[in-house]
Amino acid sequence: MNYEDAGVSLARADKAMVGVKKSVRTTFNAGVLGDIGNFGGLFTLNHLGLKDPVLVSSVDGVGTKLKVHFGLASHTLPGQDIVNHCCNDILVQGARPLFFLDYLATGKLESGVLESVVEGMAKACRENDCVLIGGETAEMPGMYHSGEYDISGTIVGVVERSEIIDGSQIKPSDTVILGIPSTGLHTNGYSLARKALFEAGGYKLDSQAEGLTNSAGAAISVGEALSIPHRSYYHSLIDLVHSKKIQGMVHITGSGFQGNIPRILPSGISVVINRAAWKVPKIFELIAESGSVERDEMYSTFNMGIGMLVFVSSADVAGVRSHLQAKGETVFECGKVVAGDKKVIFEN
Repeated sequence: MNYEDAGVSLARADKAMVGVKKSVRTTFNAGVLGDIGNFGGLFTLNHLGLKDPVLVSSVDGVGTKLKVHFGLASHTLPGQDIVNHCCNDILVQGARPLFFLDYLATGKLESGVLESVVEGMAKACRENDCVLIGGETAEMPGMYHSGEYDISGTIVGVVERSEIIDGSQIKPSDTVILGIPSTGLHTNGYSLARKALFEAGGYKLDSQAEGLTNSAGAAISVGEALSIPHRSYYHSLIDLVHSKKIQGMVHITGSGFQGNIPRILPSGISVVINRAAWKVPKIFELIAESGSVERDEMYSTFNMGIGMLVFVSSADVAGVRSHLQAKGETVFECGKVVAGDKKVIFEN
């Protein structure tokens, strides 16, 4: 017997790596030392000119959104999902991304799939000024259904110690909460969304539903609405980090508003979120209606159309809003800070 008899083809992996290397090299910058194929990726901070750099790291996955991507054969989109998600996670602490590492595991490498996933990662890395410095591909027969795979990603970023955002400056009666829209579900809540839409609601990926549109206003299917990539807020917010006008940021991911907001609140602080401040996108209404999902459950699972919350001093609100609008963002004043015990209180 040999390795291929067991279901693992080194020749298939080598062939896939030809396209992968082309995508990866498009992300390289002055910080990269060496080339693809080393046991570890080498990166220097010397070119950044930082005085007191602090590394910030995070790891995450795409979850069961992958089931939607499998059904649509949209294999470049998961790569964008995972990179943008990780970039947002370190951005909330003021960090800009340095480099990203990926992991893809599958039962059998299908022709073109690995190349497409990495192409999506490379695209998102370029857009976030980030290097795709390394990764791992595992072919594991018997572990995954045919045509399926799982991916995860690890990101490392950097922030000047003096610019770290930790929420410690958030104060009652002085802080306003601004919301920036998401592009849909991003990468969270898909187990509930799929159960509500496909099992309870009877929808399919190619089903049409009134009110589902893309950013250009064109009608899209349920599957297309669910597959829209997780967006990045890096370019809209990084200059504000350097200006020190942001007291705190919350990336609304898994566990929604109730689970994520308290993570940055100092002791003795609660927030009030005005649910009437923005219009909830149709896809979330469709999930709630199809699965008879209660309102508070929706807000504790999904981002409900707001992907990032920015905590700003009332004196800086106008300037921050102006900056974000100049970056093409729609901005909602969707909450305030009050005295309390790290609670999320909804009104309207």
